[in-house]
Amino acid sequence: MDAWQDRSAPSLDEIAHLAEAARAALPPAFAGPAAAVVLRVEDFAPEALLVELEIDDPFELTGLYDGIPMTEKSVMDPGGPDVIWLFRRAILDEWVARGDVALDALVAHVFVHELAHHFGWSDGDIASIDRWWE
Repeated sequence: MDAWQDRSAPSLDEIAHLAEAARAALPPAFAGPAAAVVLRVEDFAPEALLVELEIDDPFELTGLYDGIPMTEKSVMDPGGPDVIWLFRRAILDEWVARGDVALDALVAHVFVHELAHHFGWSDGDIASIDRWWE
């Protein structure tokens, strides 16, 4: 009998649960600001977003921060919440392709990377301290 016969890929809710566990594990200095960010998990990024970002393959985008970084916010900014989007199918595809990392670690990494953008860090800033992808 195939070991995977009675199993299915983690659901949207299960991916969200892994991300929420990562949020709960944040150091206290980051926990407060992180609590204000809405988490959304979808299978893929919407087509319009992929076009806007000039991404041809939806499997290339595992997560996205949508908001105004804390370092740029002003009282004059519109009042919508900041959102971190995680894209389940792209995350699962990367997890399988890598084969060397636990799913919870990958979800946490993508979530924290996007959360770093909320704190005002650029991709360059994140890459300079985060060697996880090497």
